[in-house]
Amino acid sequence: MTQLTTQCCIVGGGPAGLVLGTILARGGVDVIVLEKHADFLRDFRGDTIHPSTLQAMDELGFADELLQLPHEKAHQMRGIVNGESLLMADFSHLNTPFPFIAFMPQWDLLNFLARKAGAYPNFRLLMRTQAQALIREGDKIVGVEAASPEGDITIRADLTVACDGRDSHMRSQASLQPIVLGAPMDVLWFKLSRRDSDGSEPMGRFDAGRIFITINRNDVWQCGYVIAKGSFGQLQQRPVSDLQQTIAEIAPPFADRVPEIASWDDVKLLTVAVDRLPVWHKPGLLCIGDAAHAMSPIGGIGINLAIQDAIATANLLALKLRDGAVQDSDLAAVQKRREWPVRVTQWVQVTIQNRIIAPALGSKPSGRPPWLLRHLHQIPVLRNLPARFVGIGVRPEHVTAKAASEG
Repeated sequence: MTQLTTQCCIVGGGPAGLVLGTILARGGVDVIVLEKHADFLRDFRGDTIHPSTLQAMDELGFADELLQLPHEKAHQMRGIVNGESLLMADFSHLNTPFPFIAFMPQWDLLNFLARKAGAYPNFRLLMRTQAQALIREGDKIVGVEAASPEGDITIRADLTVACDGRDSHMRSQASLQPIVLGAPMDVLWFKLSRRDSDGSEPMGRFDAGRIFITINRNDVWQCGYVIAKGSFGQLQQRPVSDLQQTIAEIAPPFADRVPEIASWDDVKLLTVAVDRLPVWHKPGLLCIGDAAHAMSPIGGIGINLAIQDAIATANLLALKLRDGAVQDSDLAAVQKRREWPVRVTQWVQVTIQNRIIAPALGSKPSGRPPWLLRHLHQIPVLRNLPARFVGIGVRPEHVTAKAASEG
């Protein structure tokens, strides 16, 4: 059995894990990140990089290089509600150097971060390495046991950070149970080819109890079709042509492309969950991102929340980790810093779910869209609210943890 020692072991090589690992390593902390897969190539992951995340990349000196990678910029988000085109959010008015959402395959972002972090000699990324159990000494967690193709690994760490997603194994190992806030919907993800004549902006279509979303991924559209919670099994009992017909009806420009959904194998189910931990930590262990709070896909802001968690964690803990002085009260300080933004964001998401999404899924064709939606583009105060909520978020974090070279 291989035995390793580090100051911080991060379980999960997603956006939160790699942002945290990068900032900590930059600050002189010895870091090991565990990623169970052999690469980052997973389909139907969130591809949004929000203005507040781009600001953080700029603070690290990475933004210009990151934006040289292939991506699409969305300065606005539009929707078609009962046949009427509406401006839902306009990011161009945000007071930020990056007044847009960048759509970039998540694997490109993760590979970029892994390369940047890998430049620090105190950063190690172990691919194909899955954390299996927490190591305890008394009431304190002192690392993890992991498995890799080369054999079992014991990693002893001053702090273990669970960034392993909404079904976090580390969270379960620590007997941390989330409060379930619930969601009335799930989402079916699939791809349709994209043409230059389609335009490039993301689009949401809401009509007659059906919600269809398209996100630009260069040569294809990543498409999301919202369904009632738990109804996918029933849909699969019907021919896939029923789904094709539904998409053609709600989005006529795609009618000649729906045969690209050749079978139900081309459709992936995203089970929507909204929950949060009452307590994010135990001695020696901290949960952040989806491991601490699963977000609704509304607004595509889950990634941004996870990255903001990572930045706050690095800001608060980097020096203490470097000095070997992290206490449980320091972990509580991370939760205190981030819990309010999470609660506010989830309150907005759950309100939208319950008051807009759930009724819409059961509605019949109606008249014009609500007055508020129709006038978002005419009233600056209203126009700026959804743009700021989606693009910047509640209490955005800035990188204040110093690089080791800065002392």
